[in-house]
Amino acid sequence: MTPLDDRLDRVESHLAVQQLPVRYALAVDARDLDAWTGCFRPDVDMGRRHGQGREALRAYIEPLVRGFRRSVHQICGHRIEFTGRDTATGSVYCRAEHEVGERWIVMAIRYLDDYARVDGEWYFSRRREQHWYAADVTERPQQAGFAGWEGAGEPALPDAFPSWGPFWKES
Repeated sequence: MTPLDDRLDRVESHLAVQQLPVRYALAVDARDLDAWTGCFRPDVDMGRRHGQGREALRAYIEPLVRGFRRSVHQICGHRIEFTGRDTATGSVYCRAEHEVGERWIVMAIRYLDDYARVDGEWYFSRRREQHWYAADVTERPQQAGFAGWEGAGEPALPDAFPSWGPFWKES
């Protein structure tokens, strides 16, 4: 490849990777499990407990989406760093809202992503979620203990960010 071909490939790759979180958010909000799992590489590794491949991913996520009715995932920013010609990592900010029974849960999330190009297409290899809070829209996150929805798991702060140590003071 020429230097120009390399640059063009990098630009096209950046644009393709940048669309993955958007495709993911649209698929989650539409409950389109085929589109959702299609964002991940065909051999996605779900760990020893869940297995490998898109069917294993689907079996994992289908019960999760039954835990809320409507949702809106807003992508707020995306950093991509290429680690090789066919691999990259990224960080995506998202504001997610979920209808959970009578509650409307708002979450501030950062996704930590690994990407891979397989047969010319870019996919998620791995997606990890860290959130700062999950609270009903009528509450302040502090009132909900930052984890006001059992489906959200534990908040990331302060443990996920060692640099927060000097600034973090529990009240």
